[in-house]
Amino acid sequence: MARYTGPDCKLCRRERQKLYLKGTRCEGPKCAIEKRPYPPGEHGRGRIRESEYLLQLREKQKARRIYGVLEKQFRNYYEEASRYRGRTGEALLVFLERRLDNVVYRGALARSRDEARQVVRHRHVLVNGRVVNIPSYLVKAGDVITIKEKSRDIQAVLGALEIIGTKTIPGWLSTDQSKLQITVLDTPERSQIDTPVQEQLIVELYSK
Repeated sequence: MARYTGPDCKLCRRERQKLYLKGTRCEGPKCAIEKRPYPPGEHGRGRIRESEYLLQLREKQKARRIYGVLEKQFRNYYEEASRYRGRTGEALLVFLERRLDNVVYRGALARSRDEARQVVRHRHVLVNGRVVNIPSYLVKAGDVITIKEKSRDIQAVLGALEIIGTKTIPGWLSTDQSKLQITVLDTPERSQIDTPVQEQLIVELYSK
């Protein structure tokens, strides 16, 4: 399946804000946006005319890049969210938050979503005692996510354990560091999702 393989820092610079795609590197002085806080390319420093459409497009692209989702898959999430009662934008963010790779990241068992996606794909993660290697798998309340016993000494997990005490676990998840286990307590609410996205702009873009 096609996937972006270029520099993650370019994506942050394109959106002119930190998307935290590289974990702890984004919080240090090596973060590219700290050195070059303007979009990449020869016209990056030029003045950009921000139309209503551009603002909506940028918000959609930002959400896609934060969660590491391709365009077609993102559109499918939106169409599924539009069938739910309530606000479509909030339902869209809830779907993205419930992805297994995002839960592994949010539960502090990986330093970034890219790393979490790799851990899942390489069959290091169990959901309710069974191996699940699909990053887009949607968890539900009551699910228990653990790292396989044989996989607890891999670099990704060891690196996450070094910073687990500094991360804030969202209220809809509970992490047991000693067991390398995440419990999904409930379906996330908008107030528990700190993703810097204005979801209403995404809804307006797709509603045209």
